[in-house]
Amino acid sequence: MSKKIKSITNPKLHLEILTPTEVKKIHDATLNILENVGVRFPSNRALDIWEANGASVDRESMIVKAKPHLIETAIKKAPPKYDLCARDPLQDLPLDGNHVFVGTDGCGVEIIDIHTGERRTSCLKDVGEVARVADATEEVGFHWVSLSAQDTPVETRGLHEIKTIWENSTKHLQTESIYNEREARVAIEMAALIAGGKEQLRKRPVLSLMQCTAPPLGHDGGSLDAALVAAEAGIPTGFMTMSAALTTGPATMAGVLAVGNAEVIAATALIQLAFPGAPVFYAAAQTASDLRNGAYTGGGPEDFLFGAATNVLSDFYDIPLSMGSFATGAKDSNWQAGIENSLSTFMACVSMSDMLLGLGFLHGSRIWSYAQMMMDAEIFSIVHKTMQGILVDDETLALDTIAAVGPGGNYLSQKHTLKHMRDVFLPEFMDRRPYNVWEEKKDDARDWAHAKARNILATHQPDPLDPKLSAELAKLIAAEEK
Repeated sequence: MSKKIKSITNPKLHLEILTPTEVKKIHDATLNILENVGVRFPSNRALDIWEANGASVDRESMIVKAKPHLIETAIKKAPPKYDLCARDPLQDLPLDGNHVFVGTDGCGVEIIDIHTGERRTSCLKDVGEVARVADATEEVGFHWVSLSAQDTPVETRGLHEIKTIWENSTKHLQTESIYNEREARVAIEMAALIAGGKEQLRKRPVLSLMQCTAPPLGHDGGSLDAALVAAEAGIPTGFMTMSAALTTGPATMAGVLAVGNAEVIAATALIQLAFPGAPVFYAAAQTASDLRNGAYTGGGPEDFLFGAATNVLSDFYDIPLSMGSFATGAKDSNWQAGIENSLSTFMACVSMSDMLLGLGFLHGSRIWSYAQMMMDAEIFSIVHKTMQGILVDDETLALDTIAAVGPGGNYLSQKHTLKHMRDVFLPEFMDRRPYNVWEEKKDDARDWAHAKARNILATHQPDPLDPKLSAELAKLIAAEEK
């Protein structure tokens, strides 16, 4: 049975992280970069599109430079809103600027085994089991391909992963594991089978594609070709910058935003030049490198600020945003994970990012943890409750109930209390027990989170995919492997 999806909708809380003047400065800096420095597009198809539209193309270096009017005119053709559709239409996700949906994170290469607690290499069975747990978790709005199925052929790994997720969940699927034109074409054939044909797929995209940029100021050729194939089919497509202060971006946060924005906007403009009106989204997971070793941090104040600022930029261009959140740099579900994931998620939610990514990962998106997934879902629930703010009206002021109780009474037996008692947030993993109970058991949130995930795996059965449809998906993959 399909589960409902929790989302933040039209919240009362708001945040201004950048002024309109500052946003315009970043935009102008981006246009300066695109006109005078350029972005590398190592794809003949992409270069042909740029050249046909009047951009300056250096075939040897594959660097494209484009005038501001070309970029701005192209970006304006992108649709500001559309739906990410699911196998179950009741789980479709409106990307309209009024909702925040959470997804799992993508392409981890290791997992903490849910039964042994040992860290090991991920496999296809893990992909399916994570999808099944996510299918049952109301905080999860959509799937990223969470883990790398390293027991499948590299050339078709991304196809095996999306097939397995469709077999284990009815929610929308977004993949960042389709890296080339051939694989993209097969993925679209598979998605068309799920949707009921290519025209139905265009109307109801059950698949969306994410591609990462190659910072600084570059792209991957296979990813560009895959994105163009997807856009032609009406599949929502986004480019994620992961530019990092000190290494693949300047030391200053404004400079990192400008570099990352140039990468994303250039690719988005390419898609609109090729297929005007194709659904696209802005994507970012910018961070700062650690001063001591240059490593990816996976958390810190820069990440939190980048998360909020990027949403302001995507709003400026009037396209949806997929934002890296959660994905702590911690190696365990500990204090660091709680701080980093709570603050990054709050900052991204209060600025109303459409899609948040990162649920369930440790060590900067390398290691999957079921316990972390459950606790991340609770973090989102806490933020969800906070974002609702305080409703003030005659019902919530409760004057009649206050008068009925009077001085010195209590409210437990009042009808108003019974009516509103479930408005009060009740955590699953926050320890509110008496000290002596904790002292006797010495268990904690990680134990309870693991237990919940194990119970879901043991009991939850998502609405099945038609076996004939599953067999057709397998045939497409087998044909590609041959």
